[in-house]
Amino acid sequence: MNRLLHLGRTLDELDPPRWTPPAGDATPLVRKVHALRRVPLGELGPADLRTLVSQQVALPYVLPLAVRLLLQEPLLDAYFYEGDLLLAVVGAPAAAWAPLPDLAARLRTVITALPRTAVDGLPRGAAGEIARFVARPGAAT
Repeated sequence: MNRLLHLGRTLDELDPPRWTPPAGDATPLVRKVHALRRVPLGELGPADLRTLVSQQVALPYVLPLAVRLLLQEPLLDAYFYEGDLLLAVVGAPAAAWAPLPDLAARLRTVITALPRTAVDGLPRGAAGEIARFVARPGAAT
């Protein structure tokens, strides 16, 4: 299934069951994630995608959207710093990538083409996270 064909639909529609409203004492992050599930996929911005990927919400739908952005701008500053969306994406569990091998391969190709200085300029530990993603089993490009 091409998940990008559903840009007019929300995660609550595509990734059942619909979530109930957050509890009254929910944290701002929990409230944000709940709200993002009600936004049409095509309206989610880079910061929204970073939040959803980081929280591992509906990854089969969210990862393709994030990768689409990263293929154009690998070190996109989604919200916190340059490369924050990339780090969220490469930190997604390996199981989330299993149904998306072509996207993973395309992202690996883009990552391996990054200049070493660009990766070295990311926060501490980022180079290791990126290297682990590139080296995952089945990562031949």
